[in-house]
Amino acid sequence: MTTSSNLGSPIKVSVETFYVEGQSQPELDKYVFAYSVTIKNHSLCSAKLISRYWLITDANGKEIEVQGDGVVGEKPTIGPGESYKYTSGAVLDTPVGTMQGYYTLKNEFGTEFDAPINVFRLSLPNILH
Repeated sequence: MTTSSNLGSPIKVSVETFYVEGQSQPELDKYVFAYSVTIKNHSLCSAKLISRYWLITDANGKEIEVQGDGVVGEKPTIGPGESYKYTSGAVLDTPVGTMQGYYTLKNEFGTEFDAPINVFRLSLPNILH
């Protein structure tokens, strides 16, 4: 599944999700998902990703908030017209859930702004029609 967001931000975020069957244990209510994120800078100046915020919700309504510096141990600077891609993961107690959030970036003039990440689904293949 692929989703993207822009919502007026100069940064466009697109996400592709994958179920990781080999690491999941459905009998123990452990469902592992990977997600690949592409962050594209559509502005005319560089932007440094300084932090992230995720809200992860499973099918039971359980919410987990994740906040931290950078992504996957990095604080990339993305130049005008450039993209940055990384892959990470999440573990849910249910076979379906959602993620959403935002990245906080700082442009080359020192102005901080948020780039929203629209809600996207984590789900087992073929579980939803």
